[in-house]
Amino acid sequence: MINKKNIAVIVVFVFVVISCKTKHIDIKDKKPDQGKIVVYQVFARLFGNKNTTNKPWGTIEENGVGKFSDFTDKALDEIKDLGVNYIWYTGVPHHALVRDYTAYGISNDDPEAVKGRAGSPYAVKDYYNVNPDLAVNPANRLQEFEALISRTHKAGLKVIIDIVPNHIARKYEGKNNPDGVKDFGIDDDVSVEYSRNNNFYYIPKTPFQIPEDDIPLNGAKNPLVDGFFDENPAKWTGNGSRKAKPDQNDWYETVKVNYGIRPDGSKDFPELPAGFEQKSYQEHFAFWQNKDVPDSWKKFKSIALYWTAKGIDGFRYDMAEMVPYEFWSYMNSSIKMKNPDAFLLAEVYNPKEYRNYIHLGKMDYLYDKVETYDKLKDIIRGKSSPDGLSDIQKGMSDIEHHMLHFLDNHDEQRLASPEFAGTPERGKPLMVISTTISTSPTMIYFGQEVGEAGNENAGFGTRSRTSIFDYIGVPNHQRWMNDGRFDGGKLSDSEKSLRNFYKRLLNFSITSSALMGEFQEIQSVNRLNNQDYDPSIYSFVRWSDNQKLIIVVNFSSEKTSEFNLKIPSDVVSKWNLKDREYKLTDQLYEKNSVQLKIDKGEGVMKVNILPSESFIYELK
Repeated sequence: MINKKNIAVIVVFVFVVISCKTKHIDIKDKKPDQGKIVVYQVFARLFGNKNTTNKPWGTIEENGVGKFSDFTDKALDEIKDLGVNYIWYTGVPHHALVRDYTAYGISNDDPEAVKGRAGSPYAVKDYYNVNPDLAVNPANRLQEFEALISRTHKAGLKVIIDIVPNHIARKYEGKNNPDGVKDFGIDDDVSVEYSRNNNFYYIPKTPFQIPEDDIPLNGAKNPLVDGFFDENPAKWTGNGSRKAKPDQNDWYETVKVNYGIRPDGSKDFPELPAGFEQKSYQEHFAFWQNKDVPDSWKKFKSIALYWTAKGIDGFRYDMAEMVPYEFWSYMNSSIKMKNPDAFLLAEVYNPKEYRNYIHLGKMDYLYDKVETYDKLKDIIRGKSSPDGLSDIQKGMSDIEHHMLHFLDNHDEQRLASPEFAGTPERGKPLMVISTTISTSPTMIYFGQEVGEAGNENAGFGTRSRTSIFDYIGVPNHQRWMNDGRFDGGKLSDSEKSLRNFYKRLLNFSITSSALMGEFQEIQSVNRLNNQDYDPSIYSFVRWSDNQKLIIVVNFSSEKTSEFNLKIPSDVVSKWNLKDREYKLTDQLYEKNSVQLKIDKGEGVMKVNILPSESFIYELK
C-alpha cells in the first residue's frame, strides 16, 4: 500500500532523475551567452547617510544613519546605469548594536559584546528580521526591507544579502522565528563541550569573561558597561577560540556554530560519496533526502529558504571555509531547487579548498583574493611584476569563471587609500584587469567609483577601511549622493571623470561576448622579444565568435610607453586573420584607433600609452 509520504518520495526521485538527464544539469557551469555579472556592494547603513559630522564613536543622533528608504528609484536607476546587475545589501540581518530599541520588543545589547557603537553586521542577533537602524519606523522594519526588494527588482537589479553560518551574536534572540522554528541553543546540552545536535560548543561550568583590554564605546558611560556579560557556561568564540576569556583580537562578540565537527576535527555526519564533485545540484539535493544531519544544518537551511521566499536572489556567505562543504552541499542544493538562478558567493581564502567548495559545496562563486587581488595590490605597490598574472590565470583556468574579482570591499583597505593604490587614478589599470581578464563576476564597493579613500576615524578599527562598526559618513559618496538627488552634483571634475570611467568599463563588460569567451596572454612574447616593452605593461587578448579584443594596461603612474605590440601567430591563426591591415578601436576611452598589420601570419600594432592608462582595442 502506497501512502502520501511514499508518493512524495517517488515524485522527488522522478524529478531528480529527469533533471539529471538534461544537457545542462548545473546552472553554475553555464556561462552567460552575453556579458559579465557585475555586483555592486553597498553598506546599507552608510549609503543614504547625509550627515557629515563624522565624530569618532559618534551616536546615531550625532553622526546620522542611512535608511532602506534612501535607496530611491532614482538611486537604484543610477546604480543600474553604472553597469550593474546585482546589488549586495550588506548589513541587512538584525545584528547586535548599542542603541535602545526596547520599545519595539528588542532587548538591549551589552556594549562589552559589541564592536563599535553601530555593531558588526557579522554578529547577527535575529536572522528572521532586519536591522532596526535602517527603518524609518523600526516596528515596520521588515516591511520596509520587503519594499526595497521590490524597488530593486523594479530597477532591473537582483538582490544579494549576507548569511553568516559560522557564527552568530553572543546574545542571539530569535524573536521573529516562523512557526516550528526553535531558537539557536534552546535544546542544547550545556553540560558537555560537544554534542552533535548542540548548536554551540561549550566550556562547561565556566562563565564567559570579557577580554582583558576591551574598552567598550571608547570609555563612554553606559548602564550595561559593568565588566560582566551573562553567559554561563561560556561558549567557543566565533573564530574558534576555546577560551572562556577570549583575546581582544578574537571575534569575541560572536559564538561559533556547531555543524557536527567534533573538537578533534573529525566529522560527525554523512559524507558525500566519491565522485560527487561531478554531480549536479539536483543529485546533491537527492542525496541529502532522509539523511540524519546536525540540527544547525536544518536551522540555517530554514533561514536561507525564508529569505529566498521573500525574493532574495542570492547570498554572500561570510567565512564559508570555516563550515564543512558537506553542509554547503546540503543547503545550496536546497536553495537551487527553489531558485536555480540563485547567486551563491562564498568568502574562501584557501586556494587548496577552492574546488571542494565549488564542486562539492555547490558554490557559484568564491572570492579571488589571495590570487588576483593580492597580486594586483603587490603590483601597484611596486612589490611584484605584472608577469605573474598569466600564471594565476593558467593555474585557475578550470575554475576561473567561479572566482569573483574585486579591489574594494568592506573588509579591505580602500583602493584609493595611501595603503593601497594611493590615488583613484592609480587604481584604474587594476580595475581594467580585474574586470576584463576572466569570465568571472566583477564586484565594486560603493564609493569606489568616485575615489573614496576611507580616511575617516569612525571609532572602532582603523582608517583606510570604511567603518562597518560605527555611524559615519562617506565623503566622496556623499558628494555623488548630493543630498538625496543622486546626480553627482557635488563631485569634483576628477571624481566625475572617474565615475564615467567606471561606467564605461562596466557597461562594456556586461555587453561584451568576448569577455565571456577565450583568454590568452601575449605578455610573455612581448616581454621576451620587445626591448621597448616596459615591465609595467601587461597585455592579453580575449575573443568570442563575434568579438575580438586586445587589452593593454600600463601600471606605471609616471611613465608613458611607446612600443610595437606583437600579436603571436597562434592568436592570428585562431582569429582567422589574413595578411593585411585591420582597424582597432579603443572601447574604453574611444579616443583613438590603431592599425593591426598582419604579415606572414604574425601581427604588430603601434601602442602609445600614458601613465595609468588602459586600452580595450576591438578588431573591426
